[in-house]
Amino acid sequence: MIYSNPTLAASIRKALCREADGRDLLLALNFELPADGTVPEWLELLPAGETVTGRDGRTWRNPDPAAVVQRTLELGRDTPLDWEHATEIKAPKGERAPAAAWITELQVRDGAVWGRVQWTDAGKASVANREYRYISPVFLFHRETRVIQSITSAGLTNNPNLFITALNQSGTGPEEDLPVKLSEAIRKALALKDDATEDDGVAAINQMKADKETAEQAKTQAEADKEAALNRATPGLDKFVPRADYDVAVNRSNELQAQLDARQKDEQEAQIETAINAALDARKITPSTVEYHKAQCRQEGGLERFKEYVEAAPQIAADTDLDKREHDKDKQTALNQEEQRAAEMFGNTAEDLKKYGG
Repeated sequence: MIYSNPTLAASIRKALCREADGRDLLLALNFELPADGTVPEWLELLPAGETVTGRDGRTWRNPDPAAVVQRTLELGRDTPLDWEHATEIKAPKGERAPAAAWITELQVRDGAVWGRVQWTDAGKASVANREYRYISPVFLFHRETRVIQSITSAGLTNNPNLFITALNQSGTGPEEDLPVKLSEAIRKALALKDDATEDDGVAAINQMKADKETAEQAKTQAEADKEAALNRATPGLDKFVPRADYDVAVNRSNELQAQLDARQKDEQEAQIETAINAALDARKITPSTVEYHKAQCRQEGGLERFKEYVEAAPQIAADTDLDKREHDKDKQTALNQEEQRAAEMFGNTAEDLKKYGG
């Protein structure tokens, strides 16, 4: 220990090292200032690496240094650098806590967080005269996750093992009793009030997740209902045929059937005509019965029955060969009764009729 008074050192350590059951606490680490008394313009406030290990072995996490810088800037003020953490210890009690310097700019360099320092004359003298050898930044961290949130202050100190403080900035009670306020960017993104806390942010995110899940389920159900309705309105072709296609197919079938029926009828009429003419030539039927036989042939199986009838029927009249005989004008023929009666009425003989009657 550098302090010669163990009681004083223990009091300061006790004031800065109370860790209660809250989630968000303040922690102080120590970095050594230049041993030659040089007053630096930039100071390292958080070391590089996701894991930050204190001198007493405790560890914290810094997975996103840029986020730490952003949240620190969102505090809206320069970060004070005082003597012996007066900002965290004396100011809440109403005692003087003058600044030795002000941290006006923050940068991330290779994973480490650095701050540009504007020294006061008294602070510059304390460093140049080597009255103080260490810089001890104080940051807010989450108790459960151990993730560093923001840098709240820094102090010139000669105690190299000041690690954690449970004090708040307003002096109204332990820091762990105060909920962590969300950054302005997060509040706007979640449409929360200016005083929204981390719990409010978690609740809003969980609600967004629940709303999204509900919306996705509703969308899925709507799509399923739409598909079911579509299936009912337009059944599959394996079971149903669209009416328009059905009507076209029926009309086409009717047209083809009509053409086929007409063709079959023409062929049947031709066959009937051929059979009737053959029967007439064979003297199996008479001309006066032609229409009767045609009507019979048009019946189902009628043509075959007619052919069987003609084959079995006898000739109705024998062939007289009259069409083949030559007429002999000079050959004497006897008069029939009518001709004989007419000749007697007019006093003509058969020779007279033959000579003058043609």
